Amino acid sequence: MKWDAIVIGGGPAGSTVACLLARKGWRVALLEGKPFPRPKVCGEYLSAANMLLLEAIGIADDYRALAGPEVRHVGLFAGKRSVVAPLRALHGPGPKWGRALGRDTLDTLLLHHARAAGAEIFQPCVAEFLENSGAGFLCRTKMMKNGDQPEFQARVVIAAHGSWEPGSLPSQHSQPEPAPGHLFGFKAHLTQAELPAGLMPLLAFPGGYGGLVHSPGGLVSLSCCVRRDVLTDLARSPSGTAGDAVLTHILETCPAVRPVLRKCQLADKWLSSGPIRPGIRDMYRDGIFRVGNAAGEAHPAVAEGIGMAMQSAWLLAESLPARAASISEDTLQQAGREYARRWLQTFVSRIRAARVFANLAMRPGFASVGAVALQCIPSMLGLCAAWSGKTDLAFSVREVGYNV
Repeated sequence: MKWDAIVIGGGPAGSTVACLLARKGWRVALLEGKPFPRPKVCGEYLSAANMLLLEAIGIADDYRALAGPEVRHVGLFAGKRSVVAPLRALHGPGPKWGRALGRDTLDTLLLHHARAAGAEIFQPCVAEFLENSGAGFLCRTKMMKNGDQPEFQARVVIAAHGSWEPGSLPSQHSQPEPAPGHLFGFKAHLTQAELPAGLMPLLAFPGGYGGLVHSPGGLVSLSCCVRRDVLTDLARSPSGTAGDAVLTHILETCPAVRPVLRKCQLADKWLSSGPIRPGIRDMYRDGIFRVGNAAGEAHPAVAEGIGMAMQSAWLLAESLPARAASISEDTLQQAGREYARRWLQTFVSRIRAARVFANLAMRPGFASVGAVALQCIPSMLGLCAAWSGKTDLAFSVREVGYNV
């Protein structure tokens, strides 16, 4: 089967780029290995800076109907101290505040719109082999329901498979050697949590950090990252699952969050994944474009993973030729350079800010020093939110008439 582009991965980045290229008239095959809907370890929050992009894709109305309440305040819970500050409204037109929506719902919604735009979806379909012959790529796959092994050919391959799961494709990473500082993600929904309306706090605790946000249906989403060495120590605890042990660790080392979580109950089982790989990778290499976490990711401390994934997909779609028929080796090289330039310009400062926030939050002494400083100047919390990309538009959304 011959295509203009093969997109490997149907998450926010993959579905977004498939949708946008299909609207240009490209013949797009999207390969997703898991059946939807499926839950993911994710903070769920999408800042208002992404709402114009949702408008351009065509899912803004559905998102507003399904997502949780607006987030108007950010906070920090560290040790015994808590700090809350107003979140600046988004500059420019459109919605002013971000909201949260589970990946099981969001990813299904995005995939549906990619299909409606003309992309053909193969799911569950795992890419097992990928090779560049010089005249294009050959991708061998396996359909998980019936065992069929269709082959795909395309001039363009877009890797949107994330970075957490290793694999044998040239765009994937091998499993890293275990290291004490590796971060593992945990996520669960809670009932009866007493989180103030409109508040999204960062939780700082020794060896990790996390966040809370209101989700749809009256639930509160708790997501967090924990270092491998701390997780190893917690595994000796009689607290039940690893997720239960992590929650106990948070409550013991971050008393400020106890009033919020004192009555909470798990609404579903704990999810876990990792190791998480914050950092910058190749946006274009060996003929393969990368979007989402495959290109680079920020520490989840800034809660911008979904937005960065979708924005990177937009930047790539804008960098590729409008007509698939005009693709040549020269145009692909040019598109790769342009995409990398725009990606770095948009995300480098955000990734650096996230690294600083995460490293500070995980330090044992942060609770006694950082929280005190922020209590003196709570407006710094709002400034940190701006640095992470929550209150400013950093890319162009031409289809809806804005050039920010």
